[in-house]
Amino acid sequence: MEPVLRLAVRADSAAVAELGRASVLELFPAFHSAVETASAAEHITTLDPALIDDGTYYVHEVNGEIVACGGWSRRNKLFNASTAGADDRLLDPATEPARIRAMFVRSDWTRRGLARAILTACTDAARAEGFTRLALMATLPGVPLYKAFGFTEVAPAELPMPDGVTLAGVAMERSIEETP
Repeated sequence: MEPVLRLAVRADSAAVAELGRASVLELFPAFHSAVETASAAEHITTLDPALIDDGTYYVHEVNGEIVACGGWSRRNKLFNASTAGADDRLLDPATEPARIRAMFVRSDWTRRGLARAILTACTDAARAEGFTRLALMATLPGVPLYKAFGFTEVAPAELPMPDGVTLAGVAMERSIEETP
């Protein structure tokens, strides 16, 4: 059966968190220590409800199961575990990039274009709201996907988790004038 792309609803939150945790536990050990992986599984996989409330988070569903998810935000928060004070501030599309957030694909559904379809939907929606650029904070397993979608590395980053663990990450950006 073909996955159906739709906007997420609050009832999807637990399934999205479960998918995120499974994805982190499977992919992160190739890039991170056991302590870093455990911290990431706890802190970056809880869905930010503002993404659903804002209508900017998508899921791919097959037979009632969520197999991929991700979204974008018109708010200042860059990643789920970030604690910056301006997290809820609305971004200015004329001067600031929209944010790509919380992308996860179930391992048995990788390499089928689901993440690309979500990124395309995000790009189209952000463009429709006047944004001309996208930004994201990539975890190391996600960097190849984002590069393939036209993002470029801006700078390496250290992502502080609420428990004091720090993850390596990469700040990335791209224009949204065209979708690769």
